[in-house]
Amino acid sequence: MIYLDYQATTPLAPGALAAMLPWLETQHANPHAPHRAGRAAKAAVEVARDAIAAQLPPGGSLRFSSGATESLNWAIKGTRGGIVTLASEHAAVLDTVAAEAARGRAVTVLPVGRDGLVDLAVAAAAIRPGVGLVAAMLVNNEIGVIQPIAALAELAHAAGALMLCDAVQGFGRVTMPQGCDLIALSAHKVHGPKGIGALWVRDGVEPEPLLHGGGQERGRSGTLSPALCAGFGAAAALLGAEGERDAAHVERLWQLAVDALPGWRINGTAAPRYRGNLNVGRDGLDVARLMSECRDLACSAGSACASGSGRSSHVLRAIGLSEGEARSSLRLGFGRYTDEAELRAGLALIVAAAARQGL
Repeated sequence: MIYLDYQATTPLAPGALAAMLPWLETQHANPHAPHRAGRAAKAAVEVARDAIAAQLPPGGSLRFSSGATESLNWAIKGTRGGIVTLASEHAAVLDTVAAEAARGRAVTVLPVGRDGLVDLAVAAAAIRPGVGLVAAMLVNNEIGVIQPIAALAELAHAAGALMLCDAVQGFGRVTMPQGCDLIALSAHKVHGPKGIGALWVRDGVEPEPLLHGGGQERGRSGTLSPALCAGFGAAAALLGAEGERDAAHVERLWQLAVDALPGWRINGTAAPRYRGNLNVGRDGLDVARLMSECRDLACSAGSACASGSGRSSHVLRAIGLSEGEARSSLRLGFGRYTDEAELRAGLALIVAAAARQGL
């Protein structure tokens, strides 16, 4: 299988697996227990927490969660006041915001341009006193564009609001912006295990609990898995050690892919953009047929989270694509463990499948 779906999930790093194995095979203590085995498990959790926090701004605390969806729900539902967000956000934000609106909370969803970016003048007009939270994604999961989070944070703070950054796709890949009050993360997008994420909370900010119980994670209840925490921590440490090499590798892969697809439309701006995400379209392309014919290739037509909905990508519609253009688009994701020969082979399959459709 040629794997080009890095936005959906990334391969588990060998170092992350190695860090997890002892806690799966021989060490099973509850990290919240007071005995020696429990304290050892707790120490592993804290080592992981420190490794992840080292990739984030100073002046905050990291709280583990079951994943970014929980982190985003916690951040949104745990704050008060009106909400301003973007039309191109992940469903974990948009659906949670819609649920808050149904409960009477004021919500403004800002449009994005054809390039996928928010207009800061439009944002400034919407982010006024009375807004309690501004929520925006650092790197878009479908088109890879990088939003001006630091500028949005300045607008939020000027209005007395908090800034929530969905950094799931950008963590460890692009520079973390200044000014965020809440940052949501997911391990499996950065070569860690599935089933664990985190919410970084700036000092002095305290979202209300989403899950009640033992309060193990300062407002988030539930027993932590030392194995998952250790895997996340090891993956984060590798981000720090391999970041420059990963970026250079991804840049080479991006250029290779763009050169191999002449005449294809790139959806969203090419800069600022995380280059491990190439969302392309070709008018008249039957993506479902292409993917059916390319059975040895893993790529996608959009977010994996919405793959069963039958709807076209809301992100592609938000940037102004027609229904037909959105449905004739393909998302290719690549990264650390993608080699050039693998990518060339995958691109050749795509070009050949499109040619069979007369494109």
